[in-house]
Amino acid sequence: MVVPSSNRTTYRELFVIPTFPRLATGVLLARTASQMMLLTLVLFVLQRFHSPSLAGITVFLSIAPGVALSPVAGAMLDRHGRVRLMTLDYLVGTVTLALIAGLDLGGQLTPGVLLPIVAVSSLTYSLSNSGARSLLPLIVPKRLWDRANALDSIAYAMTMGVGPASAGALTDWAGPRLALSVTAAVFLLAAVLIVRLPEPMVGNRSSRVFAEAWAGLTYVLFRNPALRGIVLVVSVMNLGYGVLLVALPVMVLQRLHGDPALVGTLWAFFGLASVPSALVAGRINSEGRERLVMVVCDVVAGLAVAVLAFAGTIWLVAAMMLIAGLSNGPFDVSMFSMRQRRTDPAWYGRAFAVSMGLNWAGQPIGSAISGPLIHLGLAAAFLVAAGFILLGAGLVRWVIPAEHAGTMATESARQSRRDRPVEESPSSAEQGAG
Repeated sequence: MVVPSSNRTTYRELFVIPTFPRLATGVLLARTASQMMLLTLVLFVLQRFHSPSLAGITVFLSIAPGVALSPVAGAMLDRHGRVRLMTLDYLVGTVTLALIAGLDLGGQLTPGVLLPIVAVSSLTYSLSNSGARSLLPLIVPKRLWDRANALDSIAYAMTMGVGPASAGALTDWAGPRLALSVTAAVFLLAAVLIVRLPEPMVGNRSSRVFAEAWAGLTYVLFRNPALRGIVLVVSVMNLGYGVLLVALPVMVLQRLHGDPALVGTLWAFFGLASVPSALVAGRINSEGRERLVMVVCDVVAGLAVAVLAFAGTIWLVAAMMLIAGLSNGPFDVSMFSMRQRRTDPAWYGRAFAVSMGLNWAGQPIGSAISGPLIHLGLAAAFLVAAGFILLGAGLVRWVIPAEHAGTMATESARQSRRDRPVEESPSSAEQGAG
């Protein structure tokens, strides 16, 4: 693999790296499909079964089993390579979504059939989600990490806009069955695009997968204070976003008398607003300022969600989603860069899988409790969501250490013989982690 000869830190330098464009395109498609899937499942359950509580449980099962298996996923990523396991997850998404659409077409889909399929679809989720993020610092030089993280955040923001908007439009036009089928096709296209993509191999190839999974869990929760703090902050925030994922469609369909297309459009406002803010954040070196950026962005997002509790017009809802989205870009860039700086490269697969899995843990729990909250009142649901996001802001300076923990992370890695990197493949030996 050829490293860009220039020492410049421009976005253009990222696309000189041979594997980056193909990886970025495949991940972009897969994330779009993931965003389509979440909203389509919520709309599907609300339209078919008319139950916010069942919608929340569906979202819970679409994420929670994968979160529980994230330590195992991390060990497998370090042991078997990221690309093949990412491809596996995309194929699982293709098959399970096609199965749901097919059973619905045949009139055989009940909640008792839907929920196990959704749970199975989530089992491999951490393989692709963590695989992509842990692969970036291995193929991108360290001097370009902020740029890569900004593009990664922008890509994620774009999928948060395009995915829900597409899901809402397809559901409104032809029903959720078509939206599920199209989502399955997008997952399949992503799998075809990244299959056999060359990658550097860093970490150990021990056959003790569960031992390595436990090592990754203890590394994040007990041996790396920065990663532990990030997990606590983001998981608490995601409790709020989990509630919002169900409460917003219910508000649009019931209080504002809108349609699924409008739900998708509002999520598009949130996602696409992150693009310019992440682009600006990526041009600024975030090292040493990550915690400040995270606090400010959390507070802004929390206040915007709180206003939704009393919003009575679509324009006010759109404005608040826009403001919350603008705050999301800089938060992601700072958080991603901090996680990379404070993790030893030998731990990328295991540590990122555990960290990202636990970060997401709040969202399915938030969605699961959204049904009872909505029964108490939409205002209560939005205020609880805002409270969780603001609580995350309050925790940042308490639980994430200010000092750089790179030395600590490296020393922790030295304490385990399992952490010695293996020799990289000839095609990528010159790239490394920067």
